[in-house]
Amino acid sequence: MGKLKITLKKSTIGAIPKHKKTVAALGLHKTNSTVEQDDNPAIRGMIKQVSHLLQVEEIQ
Repeated sequence: MGKLKITLKKSTIGAIPKHKKTVAALGLHKTNSTVEQDDNPAIRGMIKQVSHLLQVEEIQ
């Protein structure tokens, strides 16, 4: 499987606590921070939960 480049585009201030924990579990801390994660069902599920805060790109 490939990799995903995940960027936090919106702040988690005002987000519900579950979403804040999900963003932290993805490895994102500050706005505009970026991480690369493996593309697997667990990561895809986390991304789907907080998709309104993220920008996701697939890396080949």
